[in-house]
Amino acid sequence: MFGVLAAAMPAGAVTPPAAAASALAWKRCADPAQRGFQCATLRVPLDYGDPGGRTIRLAVVRRPATDRKHRIGTLFFNFGGPGAAGASLLPLAPIPAALRARFDIASWDPRGVGASTAVQCFASPQAESAFLDDVTLSFPVGRVQMGAWLDRYAQLYRRCDRRNGDLLRHVSTADTARDLNRLRRAVGDRRLNYDGFSYGTFLGATYANLFPDRVRAMVLDANLDPQAYVGREIDANGGRFLSTDLRTGSDLSSAETLNAFLDLCGSADAAHCAFTAGSPEATRAKYADLLTRLRTDPRSATLTYAQVVSITGNDLYSVASWPSLATTLQDLWTTGDAAPPTAIPGQQIGQAFAIRCSESPNPGPAAFPSLDAFAYQRAGPIGPYWSWTSAACASWRAKAADRYSGPWDRRTAHPVLVVNNTYDPASPYRAAVAMARRLARARLLTVDGYGHIVGTRSTCATRYIDRYLIRIKLPPAGTRCRQDRPPFGPGP
Repeated sequence: MFGVLAAAMPAGAVTPPAAAASALAWKRCADPAQRGFQCATLRVPLDYGDPGGRTIRLAVVRRPATDRKHRIGTLFFNFGGPGAAGASLLPLAPIPAALRARFDIASWDPRGVGASTAVQCFASPQAESAFLDDVTLSFPVGRVQMGAWLDRYAQLYRRCDRRNGDLLRHVSTADTARDLNRLRRAVGDRRLNYDGFSYGTFLGATYANLFPDRVRAMVLDANLDPQAYVGREIDANGGRFLSTDLRTGSDLSSAETLNAFLDLCGSADAAHCAFTAGSPEATRAKYADLLTRLRTDPRSATLTYAQVVSITGNDLYSVASWPSLATTLQDLWTTGDAAPPTAIPGQQIGQAFAIRCSESPNPGPAAFPSLDAFAYQRAGPIGPYWSWTSAACASWRAKAADRYSGPWDRRTAHPVLVVNNTYDPASPYRAAVAMARRLARARLLTVDGYGHIVGTRSTCATRYIDRYLIRIKLPPAGTRCRQDRPPFGPGP
């Protein structure tokens, strides 16, 4: 998925300043997966502190507005990660027709990612998968596994550092926000129109505070508390330096969403949720019993305890996956047999770590076993799933040359719309409350629903988001919407 727009030069190559260009030369995309889209490349400085120095390339895609007469401008999407390749993901995204009519729909592979000048830690994505799949599809249990995990991630950094050099210091969110401002200028928009998801909310908040007078419309969906992401928070009770996702509270929101999944499953019949035990309480107990069985008798099933917890954590992201998750759990309960988790084809996780680890503080390797225990105590079995997501950062020595850590309250030209589900397994609702409070001009739209990212699963929310992006009209303060279709049941 990362080779769509790649040029002939190596992915990590940089170009002398003479090759730099400020305009976008749009051409029809060659990849069939991008049919109907136009592709271009923008050259930007590797180091904005040296704007006349070396340059790197950004791979950009767009789909022109269908109503050219009433076109507003370009609407840029960032799909999170960090490390999501927008040039590949945008053609798959369900963009509402109202937005496709009024905006050129656009995205890009951020620096360090995909078909842009990319961090390449291995000779191929396949080589990376062979090296990392066992540590990215699960989490370690016990001291021996923990030590092996940390050693593997230390090896990953050495590989990345050897192959990428100075690029690792120039893939920060601040760098990408400056790239986004260059993209805004390159498409001819006076102010930015932006829709960011998950980590993309941190990118949006960074842009809004670096370029506050350049914000026309900005939607932040599935939020990070920006200060938690960049801050070095110490747990007040145990004095622990928390890792990124424990600071942002993903372990707690995942536990809350898991309990909601089990409660809703327990309230449904077996035709709608295969794992039901007839009541919420009994279904929670059934899940706990399943995990206990897997820990005490690992030979009783084809999957390990950690794999089952990881599958649960992954499938909580999308309500559409909840019925299949319930079936997997029921198969394990009755037969002990279920399919193992699989990696996303072509995923290059080193690119995501290069961004996160360069700018989000994390403790050293010795702290992670105790963070595992802390997360379990705080959030239950799902906690360790989140305590290890930043373990690669424990040995990551390359730090961002341009790191933005606030302030977050610079007054933007127009207000920002913050959107969040109440049960998001990765982006806590309280983080959206914090985001809306930290930004100088923001309005929170609450969706009483489940899963990671509001997206288009709520007609009510979609209507407010579209109206805001097109007309800069915010929903009334305190507005709440519901998802169209509740889990394990028919729509309203």
